[in-house]
This record gives sequence, C-alpha cells and structure tokens, in this order.
Amino acid sequence: MKKIILLKSGISHRGGLEKWGRLLLSSFAKKGCEVTLLTTGPSSEIPEGVKIYSHSPCLPLSVLRVLSFDRFCTSFLRQNSADIVLGLDRNSFQTHLRAGNGVHRVYLERRIELEKGLSFLRHRVNPLHRTLLALEKRAFEHQGLVRLFTNSKMVEKEILTHYRVDPQKISVIHNGVEWHQITPFFAEGLETRKQDRFALLFVGQGFRRKGLERLLKGLRLVEKDLFHLSVVGKDKEMETFKELSKKWQLPVTFYGQQKEMRPFYQRADALVIPSYYDPFANVTVEALAYGLFVVSSRHNGGCEVLTKETGAVIEELNDDASVAEALQKALKVPKTLASASAIRATVQHLDLSIQLERFMELCLVDK
Repeated sequence: MKKIILLKSGISHRGGLEKWGRLLLSSFAKKGCEVTLLTTGPSSEIPEGVKIYSHSPCLPLSVLRVLSFDRFCTSFLRQNSADIVLGLDRNSFQTHLRAGNGVHRVYLERRIELEKGLSFLRHRVNPLHRTLLALEKRAFEHQGLVRLFTNSKMVEKEILTHYRVDPQKISVIHNGVEWHQITPFFAEGLETRKQDRFALLFVGQGFRRKGLERLLKGLRLVEKDLFHLSVVGKDKEMETFKELSKKWQLPVTFYGQQKEMRPFYQRADALVIPSYYDPFANVTVEALAYGLFVVSSRHNGGCEVLTKETGAVIEELNDDASVAEALQKALKVPKTLASASAIRATVQHLDLSIQLERFMELCLVDK
C-alpha cells in the first residue's frame, strides 16, 4: 500500500485547483493508497478514510499565512514518511508537484506589463511576491523533485526558461472537462436557444488580468448590431467597466458572479478569453464541450487545444485590430448543430476521467 501525502491549502474553496485536489484524494483512496491531506481551514467533501491535518493560524497577512503553512508541511514531512508527497500549491518540497498556478515569475511579468507605471518596483518589493518566488524556485529546482506536472506546454516552456529543471521530469497533462456529464445539456441548449445577435461570452474574476478592457477596445472595431457580450464574474472595478461599455456604446450585459454557468454556455456562440496570463483557463475546455467557438490570447495555455476550426488566437493582445480580427473570425461561426457538434467532438479525449487517470498512472509508477 502506497502512502500519499497531499499538500493543498484551502481545499474547501470552489476553484479548479481545489476541485482537482478533491478528485485526486478520492482517486488515490479508491486505488487502495493510504492518503493524508495537509491543508488549512475547514475540509469539506473529503473522501472517507483520508487523514486530515489542518493548520489555520489567525495571521493578518497573506505572506505570513503562506510561510506558516510551508513550515507546517516541512515539519510534518520530517516526522512522517511517504512514497509520494504531492503538492498543489507552492511549498518548499514535494516529490511530485502540479504547477496548476503556472509560473509566478511570468505572472508578475505579465502583471507589470498590464499595470505599467510604478508597479514594477511595487511587485519587486512586495513580501508576498518575493516569498512566492523563493518557494517557486526552491520547489522547481529541489533535487528531491521526481515529477513536475504542468497543464500546458506554455507553462513547461516557462519553467525551462527560468529555472534549472531536468526536462525529463516534466509531464504535460491538459485540464480535463466533464464531457459526458455535459452531453444532455449540450443538446438541451441547442433546442431551446433563440437569439438574433451573435452571443459572445466573457467569464472570469479579475477583469484586468483576464483582459476585459482589451476585449471592449477590440469590440469598438466590430459592427455593434452584429453581437451582444455577456460578462460573468465579479470584480471590484465592475462599475468602471460598466462605464467603459456605456461610453463606447457597446451592447454588453454584466451578470456578476453566477453559481450556475450552464445557461450562459448554452446561449453563447463563442467564448472570449483575452487573458494576460492563464496557465490553462478551465473555461476553454468547458466552452468547447458546449460547442462554442473560442477566442483566446496566446497567454492562455488552453489555446493549445484549439484548432483553426474551433478557435482563434489573439497574437497581439495590446493591438485593438488584432483583437478585432480574432473576433471577426468568431462571428463567422455561429452555433449550429453541425458546427457545435464538430467543436465539441475535438475535446472528447480531454474527458476529466481520462486526464485524471493519466495523472494517477504517472504518479504511481514513479519510485
């Protein structure tokens, strides 16, 4: 029986990394492994039989919480051995690491490019960023690291560019999607869908990093009677973006954060992901599984699963004409039974159960 220790802070949060963590815990347990979880705060939806050690000190600053969890994990690992120590966050040491957050060093470069001004100096001296960069370097370059998983070739290239890592240690497994579970809702959406304009969809939190401003600027170059944009997600600058869309007289509706995304995928023709940095946006494969054409920036690792029939890549995100050109390609592919079925078929091989099993197999064969 293999002993597995999984490191993941905030396992009860609702994000993609947290969901992946819960799936891994369940999969290891089903394969008869002895599974231990090191986490912070509450731990709901954890499979029966998993040992849980939670560390959640009341610390005021993010950097202190990051350092405290890393020390907690380091101390625990000194006293407890395991065949596999699998990290899903940023910790000093693990034998197996899934870099689902991408490369923090590259993320900061993109953020500095986005914010300009004094942001370079501010991010360089920020204790949290400095700590994450130090942990990232330690984890990637640790001699005890056996395998490093990335969810895109983009992130693999970034790691090899900035850190001393043996390329043989890296395995790329794209994010999966619940393809079969979506099947009945895909058909339902086509049957009930009624609209005149081409329906564009933007999904995300942190509108600037996700490129909403770039999208709005690109839409100024597209005939306004042809489309309608739905924006789903929350952002502290929501009102600013609403004012921009009004100022430029763009047909945009802001829906805020939504618990259920299914109706939006069903109504949309295309998803737009003009991100400044996304290791692999989950919405990429979710949209494709619903038969949507996808417009993505080249800074989203998810663009690797697109073809010229299923999506368009914005090559120059800071060029309005480049954004508009990609959007014009999308407008030529309205959702029909034929087009949506063909798009959907291209990601069947990325069914979540298949991707999860690939990950498990690679973990369990390592010694």
